Amino acid sequence: MKIERKKISAQVLDQLNEMIKSQEFPPNKPLPSENELAKMFGVSRAPVREALSVLSASGIIESRQGGRSYVKELHLVDMMDRLTLKYIPLEEVFELLEMRIIMETQAAALAAKRRDESDLEKMKAALKGLEQTLTDPKEVGVQADVDFHKHMISATKNSFMIGVMDNIADLYRKAVDFSLQKNIGLQRKRESVYLEHENIYVAIEMQDVEKARMHMNIHLQNVSKKLRNTK
Repeated sequence: MKIERKKISAQVLDQLNEMIKSQEFPPNKPLPSENELAKMFGVSRAPVREALSVLSASGIIESRQGGRSYVKELHLVDMMDRLTLKYIPLEEVFELLEMRIIMETQAAALAAKRRDESDLEKMKAALKGLEQTLTDPKEVGVQADVDFHKHMISATKNSFMIGVMDNIADLYRKAVDFSLQKNIGLQRKRESVYLEHENIYVAIEMQDVEKARMHMNIHLQNVSKKLRNTK
């Protein structure tokens, strides 16, 4: 498992990331020592130490008694800002999605019943932003997507739903990003995501409660199918 001498520490970090993600280095088990890792990668200890420092600062590994480094057992509910979903078990991402399906299908129905012109303007602006991302293959449209759902929740006029959305805003954004990243390079899927949001918007605009609920459910079920295809 030799690696090139260009940006050695970054390459070591990439290798360690993949090994942690694949659970070749599982949670709560000691990592090989710096010397062992250096020998494994065919490098000196310095880039290994640098890569381990990055993982430690990111909260992915921790030092325990005896000076050995261990991979931390990460859970979605404990996620800090600096962590990313790629280390979180996919089953926990589905748990978050289950909550979204339960809450947002009903939220879409409430939004259709209670929305005002200000809500529609905000949702339409987010929809326009999502449409604009279709012309840039590298832009996944995370902010526009999150804004659309946030404004839709706001249109329910339900303070508890709005509070839940605010409390999980960062986690919600990461989950949306995790999902949308799967569409990079797949223009038809990106267009489908836009059309799903457009259908939700039209139903809410027309105050069609059942269609709003239906189209939100279709959208989130498609997200679920997409994620299951990555397992």
